Amino acid sequence: MRRGTNRKKQKNQASVKNLPCKKNDRAVIRIEDIGSGGEGIGFLKIPEVTQDCDTDRGADTERNDTGRKIEAEIEKKKSLKKGFAIFVKDAVPGDTIEVTVTKVTTRYAYGHLDRILEPSPSRVEPRCPIAKTCGGCQIQALDYAKQLAFKQKKVRENLIRIGSFAPEEIDAVLHPIVGMEEPWHYRNKEQVPVQQGKYGPVTGFYASHSHTVIPMTDCLIGSPKNKQILETVLSWMQAYNVPAYDEETGKGLIRHILIRDGIYSGQVMVCVIANDYRLPFEKELVEALRCLEGVSSIVLNTNTESTNVITGRALRTLWGANDIVDTLHIHEVIQKQVNGDTYTSKDSNIQNGTVFKKTEESVTFGISPLSFYQVNPRQTEKLYSLALTCAGLTGNETVWDLYCGVGTISLFMARHAKQVYGVEIIPEAIENARMNAERNGIENATFYVGKAEEVLPDYVENLKAQGKDPQIDVICVDPPRKGCDDVCIRTMLEIAPKRIVYVSCDPATLARDLKKLTEGGYRLDYVQPVDQFAHTVHVETVCLLSKLNGTHQHIEVTVDMDEMDLTAAESKATYDEIRDWVQENYGFHVTNLNIAQVKRKHGIDLRENYNKPKSPDSRQPGCPEKKVRAIEAALERFQMI
Repeated sequence: MRRGTNRKKQKNQASVKNLPCKKNDRAVIRIEDIGSGGEGIGFLKIPEVTQDCDTDRGADTERNDTGRKIEAEIEKKKSLKKGFAIFVKDAVPGDTIEVTVTKVTTRYAYGHLDRILEPSPSRVEPRCPIAKTCGGCQIQALDYAKQLAFKQKKVRENLIRIGSFAPEEIDAVLHPIVGMEEPWHYRNKEQVPVQQGKYGPVTGFYASHSHTVIPMTDCLIGSPKNKQILETVLSWMQAYNVPAYDEETGKGLIRHILIRDGIYSGQVMVCVIANDYRLPFEKELVEALRCLEGVSSIVLNTNTESTNVITGRALRTLWGANDIVDTLHIHEVIQKQVNGDTYTSKDSNIQNGTVFKKTEESVTFGISPLSFYQVNPRQTEKLYSLALTCAGLTGNETVWDLYCGVGTISLFMARHAKQVYGVEIIPEAIENARMNAERNGIENATFYVGKAEEVLPDYVENLKAQGKDPQIDVICVDPPRKGCDDVCIRTMLEIAPKRIVYVSCDPATLARDLKKLTEGGYRLDYVQPVDQFAHTVHVETVCLLSKLNGTHQHIEVTVDMDEMDLTAAESKATYDEIRDWVQENYGFHVTNLNIAQVKRKHGIDLRENYNKPKSPDSRQPGCPEKKVRAIEAALERFQMI
């Protein structure tokens, strides 16, 4: 055992000697990609001897149990094919920069951005004055359209690399990302730490990878109302000598300030998180806050623990209501192809292929200091409307919503289904879900506390014991970043609903779970990224999976030309030649399925069963209009039409 370890150590030392850089080296690199933490990635040419450098896992011993870690592992493997990766904070794709190497492993390095030699065409000046030091908006220096393109690429590459889907399979079902009409001031929740500064208390945001507060009261992605509220609390602390909490000593009083803003209702909650059950000069604080725009609830939350957890469990309302309310509207979703590379349009509300029309139907939610509620309500409406559309409800279905939280998706679907069941492990969330159902007069939504992989099988077995058919038509999952539990995946495969709607906040764990579900008898029909968090690396995705029945298989989109009985028209150009011509002249990829659909449109005969559904109820994605035009141009070029 020791001999093998020594051999591995010697091999790693040999690899280190042949790496293209060492600590404190300076290099000029061009940034080509973005890492999972928002860092720019550039590459140095890697010596041939280091191609075996993945034998050293010293820097990568973390288990792949979260999306961030899975994605980081993929990035490192991918980087070996391009060269030796250097991760550089504050660099964006297209930058040519000079860096100083700060850390080297056998597989990649980190560098400090010394100078931008040639800025990227996609680089913009961040609006926020603390963007480079704050850990919140990792990619604010990247043009918003390019942010969206990066997120689209991130979803696609994860599905291909981690999910093992064929590129043409993903291209056939992946829709352009739904961007924001206004990517500023979109958050309805802000929780900011308070620290004692040199000249008095300050509030703001932690510097990246630290607990040092950078003073800031006007976050550009938060509500515009927050600035006045934060300054009012700081003035009260200064006037009455109320101390900020000190993490090192455990002394002091004010830890955080939490603000929740009802975007549609206009109601605002201010929650002061303190290291005690009472505040000095409470009445003076209430009088100062209650007259501010929208403030309808002032709450004290007590957290006396030495912990990084922000809120405690004890709540006391100092003034106003115990919670605030806000409303989410259901949108009619229409898929539509539009031209150009613009991802958003303020005029038409067309999100590069998807039209959202707000309906009169809505759901109202109560929001307490401890409630989970999506922080970007305008995009949440679109996200959950997409999930509702994917579910394909007619009013006769039984739906299970796993990881249901406060019942947001459940209540969106309840008015369109026969019965909805929600499952969530957090009791307080289920209590909120039941209250929200009652608030909206929804009687066909039932909520359970527990693990989905335990509650769902028990429900099925109980119905079977009563001689009833436990038919479940749709399962919707909206798991945390770590994705679905393995037992939950197995449970869904055993239940075998007709459709599974997967709402994901992490494309790496999404890809992992979709791979398991498709291997278990489901077909991936639809993938729609949604930008919930502008200027960050995060992206949400809605997916639809349909159950394959018996001998049904996935749609085949590859073709062996040697086995094909070609017509005269088809013999003029192969599928590869058409794909290559479109890529070269139009700059995007088309699939064999796309080409076959356009050929069929123009009456070009195909062999029997080529790219046709395997069964009458199989659905093929339509070919986008811009791809139709490009393929038609190729067919004209090869004199096939």
